[in-house]
Amino acid sequence: MPYVHIQITREGASTEQKAALIQGTTDLLVRVLNKDPATTFVVIEEVDLDNWGVGGLPVAQYRQRKAAST
Repeated sequence: MPYVHIQITREGASTEQKAALIQGTTDLLVRVLNKDPATTFVVIEEVDLDNWGVGGLPVAQYRQRKAAST
């Protein structure tokens, strides 16, 4: 009974995009591990940008620095 927890930043992922993530993840587990889709659980959690960091910075600041350097 696989359980997959996907975390994404809260930036307006559509219902259709989330459905595609759920279907794609389920399909991958069926194809690679022969798991039963009926007992495969996928949870998508949206995280505020203020609560997500990369490279030692909040995402917004990281993106600003990255954009300034290109």
